Amino acid sequence: MNTVLVTGAARGIGLATARAFLKAGWQVLALDKDFSNCDEKGFERIEFDLQNLPGIKKLVEKREIHALVNNAGVLYCDPYDAIPEEHKREVLTVNIEAPAALITALAPQMKARKSGRIVNVGSVAAFTGHPDLWYGITKAGILNLTKAWAKELGPHGVLVNAVAPGPTQTAMYDQLPQSRKDGVMKSVYSGRVCTPEEVAAAILWLGTSCPEYVNGTTLDVNNGSYPR
Repeated sequence: MNTVLVTGAARGIGLATARAFLKAGWQVLALDKDFSNCDEKGFERIEFDLQNLPGIKKLVEKREIHALVNNAGVLYCDPYDAIPEEHKREVLTVNIEAPAALITALAPQMKARKSGRIVNVGSVAAFTGHPDLWYGITKAGILNLTKAWAKELGPHGVLVNAVAPGPTQTAMYDQLPQSRKDGVMKSVYSGRVCTPEEVAAAILWLGTSCPEYVNGTTLDVNNGSYPR
């Protein structure tokens, strides 16, 4: 049975993705720092704080993992001129350094098997100047990271792709000021937010069955939306 590791799997897009892989017959390793509000059954829970970068290699080195979904992310609604250093550090660590460390830790076994799939969860925040400065920077970075590792691992049969969701009904979206929600919804074709399950369906496709020639790409799941 193939195994997938999904980060940020206790809620939102991560939980929906874990469910999608379970339904597809995969063994799911669900990683999150807090499962207190998650009563989902069927997957193995790994309680781990991705700010612990030195612990990542040990966490995965003895596990056979066929697919990785780097979904965990942090966002704060701080003004540009008043961003606490601890918020900046957490966003940088969780959103870009931890995904990079996970890929680095899993790349050797995927190369050795000549197979594997990695899906990074970006955001439309990557494409324009974003109100949450470091969030936008890290989401742009994750898309560049995707291309860099696709180039490195592609010759070994490993696919590395990303999704860039627009406004999605998650706890992260719920914390945004109403003015931000109203602004972004003006450009959404369907006039509604995305569901976590819709993003998860795109992740599942990239992580399991997309053509092997789809590599190093970012799949937009935004319905016309871009941050303002």
